[in-house]
Amino acid sequence: MTNSATRTPPVHVPMTHFAEVNGELMINRLPLSRVAARVGQTPFYAYDRSIIQTRVAKLRAALPNGIKLHYAMKANPMPAVVGLMAELVDGIDVASAGELKVALDSGANPHEISFAGPGKRDTELRQSVAAGILVNIESFREVGLLAAISEELGYPARVAVRVNPEFELKGSGMKMGGGPKPFGVDAERVPQLLTEIGAAGLEFEGFHLFTGSQNLKAEAICEAQQNSWALARRLADHALSPVRSLNLGGGFGIPYFPGEQRLDLATIGDNLNVLIERTASEMPQAKIVLELGRYLVGEAGLYVTRIIDRKESRGLTYLVVDGGLNHHLSASGNFGQVLRKNYPVSINNRTDKHNNETVSIVGPLCTPLDLLADRITLPKAEIGDLVVIFQSGAYGASASPQGFLGHPVVLEVLV
Repeated sequence: MTNSATRTPPVHVPMTHFAEVNGELMINRLPLSRVAARVGQTPFYAYDRSIIQTRVAKLRAALPNGIKLHYAMKANPMPAVVGLMAELVDGIDVASAGELKVALDSGANPHEISFAGPGKRDTELRQSVAAGILVNIESFREVGLLAAISEELGYPARVAVRVNPEFELKGSGMKMGGGPKPFGVDAERVPQLLTEIGAAGLEFEGFHLFTGSQNLKAEAICEAQQNSWALARRLADHALSPVRSLNLGGGFGIPYFPGEQRLDLATIGDNLNVLIERTASEMPQAKIVLELGRYLVGEAGLYVTRIIDRKESRGLTYLVVDGGLNHHLSASGNFGQVLRKNYPVSINNRTDKHNNETVSIVGPLCTPLDLLADRITLPKAEIGDLVVIFQSGAYGASASPQGFLGHPVVLEVLV
């Protein structure tokens, strides 16, 4: 048995999706330093369109034919990214009227846009019906509002029921189903809701079940998909019209921290093959939808910030950079981490150097929470070098408190 004192500590999965040339990272065949010059300032997020295209293509190859792929744009709502995704996937899922505008402006087909959220405003519901998108109903209140809006506008609202199941996605970073939840309608109350939807004359199309996110265990995802399918099949018996859309959510994770491994798509693909066959037999008009955000764009993004100072404090070297938690809250550990862990980090022009040192990377904010990397080993860096944080394509700029302490907002580019 290996002694725990000599056990090799876990490391990050290699970030090989970005090429390196002469010690410098490349973004869609351009050196990062050139991209930085083109942007004109730091900090910034850079998203590599070729990596997004490759990710979607590999995912489609691993999934059975007949699966519809939707992009959950809350992961990254940058308009250029949404425009690219609209060309690559089958639909867009939004969580606000603001996101709906971006999705429509991107050229996405309104028939393939869906809207989920536990607190939809009256005006948002009216905009949704007017746009002709699918509304995921999450409360009894929404049925009455949608009925009134449908009568006013002269055509029925397209709706699906977001179900809060009795089970959860085991091992997920954020659990969005099982037990008391603000999301969706509890499964045991859905039959009553379906009766009210029918009485209101709304156009029922199916079910939406999203049990959790950021999961790296294929077996857990498969189990949640199986349970979600079975629940939807039972609930379908209470609907007044056939199920046409069965959104099984997503939950596909990416490796952020040391010791994490990439998700096994083959196992998920095999499981979905079984569910496709069962759907064709038992719900023949239904299409299975996967709703993914982070998995599609997360690994395609870099956060780039410049070193503005080196400081020594009682034996520890601090690299002070010009961006911090105000731009990248999740990398600071303040976006859901229980125990803070480092994202994978690199010094751009020194990826081929081996004169390593242990440093902590901190932002310019006057708070001890502004910590981007804690006691991490990197090639020795100097003032002016670019620090790169990988796995930054999802829940970055839009999920961070950019107004905090009055620092400049971060720029975003799709390369």
